[in-house]
Amino acid sequence: MKTANGINLTMLCDFYELTMGNGYWKAGYQDRITYFDVFFRNVPDEGGYAIAAGLEQIVDYVQNLHFTEEDIAYLRGRGMFDEEFLQSLRDFRFHGDIWAVPEGTPIFPGEPVITVRAPAIEAQLLETYMLLEFNHQSLIATKASRICRAAEGRTVLEFGSRRAQGIAGAVTGARAAFIGGCAGTACTVSDQIYGVPAAGTMAHSWVQMFSSEYEAFEHYCKTYPTNAVLLVDTYDTLRSGVPNAIKAFNKILKPLGITKCGIRLDSGDMAYLTRKARDMLDKAGWTECKITVSNSLDERLIRDLIRQGAKIDSFGVGERLITSKSSPVFGGVYKLCAVEDENGNRIPKIKISENIGKITNPDFKKLYRFYDRETGQAEADYICLREEVVDDSKPLTICDPMARWKTKTMENYRAVELQVPIFLKGELVYELPTLPEIKAYCAAQMETLWPEVKRFENPHEHYVDLSEQLMALKDEMLHNAGKRRSGETEK
Repeated sequence: MKTANGINLTMLCDFYELTMGNGYWKAGYQDRITYFDVFFRNVPDEGGYAIAAGLEQIVDYVQNLHFTEEDIAYLRGRGMFDEEFLQSLRDFRFHGDIWAVPEGTPIFPGEPVITVRAPAIEAQLLETYMLLEFNHQSLIATKASRICRAAEGRTVLEFGSRRAQGIAGAVTGARAAFIGGCAGTACTVSDQIYGVPAAGTMAHSWVQMFSSEYEAFEHYCKTYPTNAVLLVDTYDTLRSGVPNAIKAFNKILKPLGITKCGIRLDSGDMAYLTRKARDMLDKAGWTECKITVSNSLDERLIRDLIRQGAKIDSFGVGERLITSKSSPVFGGVYKLCAVEDENGNRIPKIKISENIGKITNPDFKKLYRFYDRETGQAEADYICLREEVVDDSKPLTICDPMARWKTKTMENYRAVELQVPIFLKGELVYELPTLPEIKAYCAAQMETLWPEVKRFENPHEHYVDLSEQLMALKDEMLHNAGKRRSGETEK
């Protein structure tokens, strides 16, 4: 896979992934099977949930992993790579396994969202790009979900391309925003590539181009009579903008029998102006005319506008969505959790830190979500060792993630494995859903979360518990780590 400017994305990796790969080769570890988890530690905006996104781009990347002769020549020129290692890159491809939760799934801190099982060099090389896509798109999908929930059913459009962090930030950002609930985007190429509906009307420059505001509106209505949305705040919203819009609607649209149209405001006191504009439009008979607003909006401003009685039908949200301005880093990580020895035996691995939040969960794991059979609500998530099987016909006691002495007994619940196979032995085994299917799945899954988890202030923390076996393994490894000395091998 290459970018628009011809870069081989296999080389979009941290340099240490290549130096480690070379080191694994020289140590004879190139075929050693490793297990890595992708997870995140904190929900953006101190929210109660996040949304997984970016899997489709990760699949495309894995399918197209390769090194060109130019790439190999560049690495040789660095003078630090073994020639046999460089020669092996000519036939490089992915041979491993990947499991992941489907895009659009609500996810929570510490959960293995993606798991990679592959030879050491292959698994290591995936880290940068996999995190890039997962972190970026999950961040934007999560922010979009918050904004769309604040809009309370009103249409939200993503308008942020010109403020995005680069090309990919705009293009895949619009895709992620659609997954999170946005109805469309201003980014044309996202429609062309991914089918995110592109929409747009006019800028202030259109109005300024003509000799009068009314003339600008009249020409636009003649050009796009079935999609006439007029920007009414170039000069004076209530004294000229709305009256001139009504005048143009009356002259051009009314004779055609068209009653659906719109106005947009991009500045001023939105609550006051939209109430006044709504009254003016209704008195003129344009009750079906929709009011759209834009201008540095986010979920909190949208919620406040609605509480103030603003008469708004749709929102155009730009920079604060496409950059997740209030919380711009997702913080997903890629951590080793197990290694197979020469005989194929799995050896759990754990990362230990003085920062408790950075201690990892060891070994090859599964992730379950428990749903109440009567209400369909998601009650808890459960991480266990891969060999464990949850029998949801039997009660199960889980612990509060923040206070393990507080327990909850699950009864009459349905246990669903969240991760699904994506690649097995290097072959894609997952049928990628369409973008509208991902969006619909996300909306359905969001309905399973308790309102307390979705609130903006002090959200309830969704239970994410470790099985007794996994917890015992983690405790044992933490205990043994205190006894180990530098250079000793694990027993």
